Amino acid sequence: MRSDDAATGGTSETVPAPARALRPRLAASILLLDRRNSEVRVLVGRRSKKHAFMPDVHVFPGGRRDAGDHRIAFASDLPAPLIDRLVGIYRGRLSVSAVRALALAAMRELHEETSLVVGPSCSGQLPFRPDLACLRYVARALTPPGHVRRFDTHFFALFTDEVELDLGGLQDSRELKDLRWVPVGDPSEVSIPDITARILKALHTRLDADPLLGFDGTVPFFHVRNGRPIRDLL
Repeated sequence: MRSDDAATGGTSETVPAPARALRPRLAASILLLDRRNSEVRVLVGRRSKKHAFMPDVHVFPGGRRDAGDHRIAFASDLPAPLIDRLVGIYRGRLSVSAVRALALAAMRELHEETSLVVGPSCSGQLPFRPDLACLRYVARALTPPGHVRRFDTHFFALFTDEVELDLGGLQDSRELKDLRWVPVGDPSEVSIPDITARILKALHTRLDADPLLGFDGTVPFFHVRNGRPIRDLL
């Protein structure tokens, strides 16, 4: 993730308002889930202290969608119900290719920030072709007006045991340090932004009700209306 708050949604901390309202940029993030033990754990990493925005806190891997993400070759597509849901959220304003690019951006950022590879090797835009078939959609967060950067961030979850994934390749990067697995239900061992905590709380509740994270589950949408934090369901 670049020096922005795309992986956290940015719906809690305030910064000086820009000269004019900014249009939110599309972004995506991955909640990589390890359920091999009694409690499900999620991968987080600490942002550099040099970041101007939210330095030295732990977040999920992720970042803004790039123009070239829709051209990334993929090994398997998103599940049809997930594509339909994302297209429906935007009421047709985003094409299937555009919403797929969100998932591809999340996979690209995961690789760039952790060196993890989810998919078969290739010699294309990425050194692998992302496997999107097992992604779940778990949250959306919109940065409110008044921030120097705004993002419309979509959060995807992926169980590590559902894909071919070499966790031995996990490495810190310039963007995320101190990569570690924390319990979804109790991430207190690290400092996380408020929106990250809210997303984990919602995910923990959903996992209790549906450990498989079925594709028909409701998805929380965190945003601000008239200066008040709102949690809608998609």
